Amino acid sequence: MSEAILAILEQSDGKLHRMSWETLAAAQKLSGELSRPVEALLLGNYIQALAEELSSTRLACIRVIEDQLLQTYTPDGYAIVLRQVIERQKPYLVLLPHTYQVRDFAPKLATALGRPLLSDCIGFRQENGELIFTRQLFQGKINADFSYTGDPPFLASLQAGSFRGDQVAQAESKAPVELEPAHIAAEQIRTKPTEKFQEARQTVNLAQADIIVAVGRGIKEHENLALVQKLADALGAEIGGSRPVCDSGWLPMERQIGSSGQTVAPKLYIAVGISGAIQHLVGMKSSRTVVAINKDASAPIFEIADYGIVG
Repeated sequence: MSEAILAILEQSDGKLHRMSWETLAAAQKLSGELSRPVEALLLGNYIQALAEELSSTRLACIRVIEDQLLQTYTPDGYAIVLRQVIERQKPYLVLLPHTYQVRDFAPKLATALGRPLLSDCIGFRQENGELIFTRQLFQGKINADFSYTGDPPFLASLQAGSFRGDQVAQAESKAPVELEPAHIAAEQIRTKPTEKFQEARQTVNLAQADIIVAVGRGIKEHENLALVQKLADALGAEIGGSRPVCDSGWLPMERQIGSSGQTVAPKLYIAVGISGAIQHLVGMKSSRTVVAINKDASAPIFEIADYGIVG
């Protein structure tokens, strides 16, 4: 039986999804805690170049599944070939990014394997030899710990922003690339692929933003939001808000950041008039650089800020 942690990485048109890098960073971190090697798995068609690009990261190996039937995503196709690889390689743990695509096929895969799946996890730890994952419940109001029963492999998907993709470790030598066979026939795929899923036009995916300017009730008046918007426009940033701002209707709910909103991990996070309640910090704690602007010098946001402006 393999001792590996298998990171299944989502790609599109030969490019890794941002959350795939976060999953890889999490796998490497867990590797250090469990003393288990990390293997990456890519599936699709004509993805050898992506595998070579990935080979410079610290991995035991990169497994590649290529087939014309995997050119376009289908839940049947992905679940079938992933089940084959997992049953053949027998990893200890399978990690996935909690993307829309993974939400679609992962329950199907777990059922086919007869193994438990913990979805949308925000962290993990090892305690008394037991692997424990943390998930948020009741719209982020409660953090709950979960552990597995039975035999591996175990499966878990990770919430966006829970780990930092820029912390993926590189290696001095290239990881080997291994081709995995895909035993799949067209008649096994019951769904007909159509155009790729597109989020509704009014929906904003802040998790993909490199720069975010977030606003809180500390700006006092709704009219002051225009100044924050000018800053965001000048920086090429997305604008987000705390729950009180969104509850007040100053910003749409889709731009809420925090335990009951979106989880983000931008390169730069500017918090304007945000005090830093724990519910908000949960949603942006993985930001690379945090700049806080607040009149209250004792605001909790300054405790995690890299740079602070009082005024």
